[in-house]
Amino acid sequence: MYRDISNKRGFAINLNTMYTIAETPRLIIREFLPEELDIYLDHFNDEEVCLHLPKRSRDERIGIFGRALNQYEVTKKLGTWGMFNKTNGNFVGSCLLRPFNEQANQVEIGYSMEKRYWGKGIGTEMAVAMVIYAFEDESVTQVVGCTTLENTGSQRVLEKAGLKRVDNMLRDGVELAFFELGRSI
Repeated sequence: MYRDISNKRGFAINLNTMYTIAETPRLIIREFLPEELDIYLDHFNDEEVCLHLPKRSRDERIGIFGRALNQYEVTKKLGTWGMFNKTNGNFVGSCLLRPFNEQANQVEIGYSMEKRYWGKGIGTEMAVAMVIYAFEDESVTQVVGCTTLENTGSQRVLEKAGLKRVDNMLRDGVELAFFELGRSI
């Protein structure tokens, strides 16, 4: 039986088939297919897209993609997923939920998007859907996100998704803006 959880923002979360993680008014967030490796890799050829992302080689990105595909077999709650335009199926970017600092009850949200989708509210749609999806797991008590200090666009996305900025954090010697949202009771 197919089960959707819809909220007041009109986002549907698919809890049964999980191939599609969420649908927003403009996005389908779903597992990558093995044949989408080139689309995923091409995304990281744009220097502006990568400006605020950790530096990775092509081989490292291939490894990340392979681990994402393997992760789909292990769990449907954490992982890396593709974002696709609901209207035409075009690749929009990728998003993820992963344990934060190896704490199972805290998950970190992350994403990157094709430049042509910047500034259109799509990042916020994705972030809200991912927060809803993360909290469907009753063991998750907090969703966090971090950005470079200069990445004010992503900071606004996190805030619009309900996360609040708190003290900055250090990761690998880099100071990052840090955001958190606790589970509502």
